[in-house]
Amino acid sequence: MAKKHRPEQIARFADMFSAMGTEPRLRIVQLLLSSHPQGMVAGDIGGELDIPGSTLSHHLDKLKNEGLVKVRREGTYLWYSANAEGLQDLLSFLYDECCTRNRAVEPATFVQIGK
Repeated sequence: MAKKHRPEQIARFADMFSAMGTEPRLRIVQLLLSSHPQGMVAGDIGGELDIPGSTLSHHLDKLKNEGLVKVRREGTYLWYSANAEGLQDLLSFLYDECCTRNRAVEPATFVQIGK
């Protein structure tokens, strides 16, 4: 049986989905996942996705504040990486609901989707 999530957990997951609910932010998360675990410097993210620096900073801050992205400083560079733990929590929430409680999606299918 799926584990029961507290209202504050559900609110957290809703905020995480909301943070990824714009095309640029979803592209940022996708790019950072492709460079995991090293991550990328902000300038390279902006260059790869053609997002101006000030706009990119806004998107990265939103993703970081919702626990989807981590940042570390190395010298003068800010390195951004996907927060695998936060994303795993989010995916586990969906998995619990779709694949354990009512089996709307069979667990084996869920694993195949990720391949």
